[in-house]
Formats: sequence, C-alpha cells, structure tokens
Amino acid sequence: MFSNGMWFGHWLWMLVIAVLVVIPAWRICKRIGYPGWMGILILIPLANLILLYFIAFSNWPIDNRADG
Repeated sequence: MFSNGMWFGHWLWMLVIAVLVVIPAWRICKRIGYPGWMGILILIPLANLILLYFIAFSNWPIDNRADG
C-alpha cells in the first residue's frame, strides 16, 4: 500500500520535527541552569508536560547562583 519512498519521507519528516523541537528545549534547559539533555524529554508524550510544568514552577538554578 505504501511505497518505500513514502515510508522514508515519513521518518525524515519526523526527524526534522524532532530536531526543530529539541534544539530550543535543550537551549532553554541549559540557559536556566538545568542539564541540556532534559530537552530531549520534550519528545516523550507525558514527560513533555511534566518538563514544562517543572520548568514553569521550580526555582531555577541560575537564579540561585551568586553573582558577586
């Protein structure tokens, strides 16, 4: 029913979307003081909501840093 090109195109499209979503999430996590790898959690269906709420309502490590 589906040709190989259509199957490959689907996975290529999913990879592009994943990269477009993970890169900003990775940078946000690094910028607020959490490890960047936490941005990968944005790809996991329930973990993405938990990550967003965690970022929104937790104390960020960057705010706790003493800047002289």
